Order: sequence, then C-alpha cells, then structure tokens
Amino acid sequence: MKRALLLAVLACRADQAPPPPAPTPPAAPPASRPDDRAAERDKMVTETIEKRGIRDPRVLAAMRKVERHRLVPPELRARAYEDTPLPIGFEQTISQPYVVAAMTEAARIDPGDKVLEIGTGSGYQAAVLAELGADVYSIEIVEPLAKRTHELLARMGYDRLHLRIGDGYQGWRDAAPFDAIIVTAAPEQVPKPLLDQLAVGGRMVIPVGKAGDQDLRVITRGAGGTTSETLFDVRFVPMTGEAQRE
Repeated sequence: MKRALLLAVLACRADQAPPPPAPTPPAAPPASRPDDRAAERDKMVTETIEKRGIRDPRVLAAMRKVERHRLVPPELRARAYEDTPLPIGFEQTISQPYVVAAMTEAARIDPGDKVLEIGTGSGYQAAVLAELGADVYSIEIVEPLAKRTHELLARMGYDRLHLRIGDGYQGWRDAAPFDAIIVTAAPEQVPKPLLDQLAVGGRMVIPVGKAGDQDLRVITRGAGGTTSETLFDVRFVPMTGEAQRE
C-alpha cells in the first residue's frame, strides 16, 4: 500500500511542468570614471575666473565641468588647471581658461543656440559650449590635430558636435545663420563671410590684429548693421589659410 502511494506521488510530480528558471539579474551599469581633479577645477574657477569678474553662473558651471586635463598632452597634465595657455602640438595652444570663460560669457549662449566655432584646436571651447547646451559647429584647419581632437571629444562624451576639417575663413554656409560665432585664431581683419553668417541679434567674439597687437572684440549684428566693442588685449595664434592670403 505504501509503495503504491509513493509511486502515485512520483507520477503526479512527473506530470508537473518544471519551475521556470530564475531570472537573470540585469548587468550592473559600468562604474563611472572617478573625477579626481574636480577640486582643482573648482579652485581654478573660483580664484582665476570668478574673481576676475565672470558672473554668468552657467558659464562658471561649464568651466567647472569640462576636464581640461584630458585635452592637453600627458606631460602637461600637472599644469592643466593653471590659468595659462599650453602647447598642444602642431604650433597650436589650448586657450587660457579665463579667456575661454570671458569669450563664452560675451557670446551670451542660450540652450539650443546654433554656434559656430572657428578653430577647434584642443576642443576646450567646443566642450564648454556643449555644456551650455549649444548646437556646436566647429572647424579646424590643421588636419592631424582635428582628427585627434574629434576622437578625444567623442571619448569624453561630446559626440553630438558637428565637426569639420577645413579653412574656417568662409565659415559654414550650409548651416548658417548662427546665433553666435566664436573665433579662436586671430585674423588681421574680421572675415566678411563670418559677418554674413551671423544672425540678426547674434554676437561674434573674435580676436583681431597682428601678432603682438591683438584685441578681443564683440561684434553684434542688428537689423541695420553691426556694432563692435573691444574687451581687452589678447594673444592668439594667427588665423591661417585664406585669412593670410587676404
């Protein structure tokens, strides 16, 4: 009797569907890379940018966010948060942080603005503009530098920028007009094609002049023409290509 009962129980269990497998736990998200130099950036912004008169809180936040040390050569990373330009190869430099902040504030960027940058260089200015929510179009004439910077910006997460290799003197006609234009190399005269691509109400921030005698200007385009204001003396690498031929 006990044997018959045991066989009946086993038969009943054999007819039951096997229990579903335990659900596979979701993969853990990749650990974010620690930002071990945020304190240095904060000190740089507080002591060398904010104290010198930059007030726009969005610009200050962007300057605190962009990891400048990733945009300079490895042998110069210890100096990345000094308020000074640094060489990046190809006879180019990464701009002084205060100057980047001042140019950005002067351009008055709003989220969603279409902004043209002439001279991608290290990518520092483009990254700051991206942090402000701008739709960034950037042109670099030095091809090997442009390729290196494009790859680096993508690795840093700035993968929605519009980047082009070429002479920035003629601007980016098929994307114009622009709400703001920032030029990070100095022509001796303001390029007319860039003025033509500036939207009414837009602002261009540009260094102008010969080596050793440059000033930073803000040019505003109104319905009846343009006005120009000089901010301070600067030292930028010269704009090459067509600007030199002109």
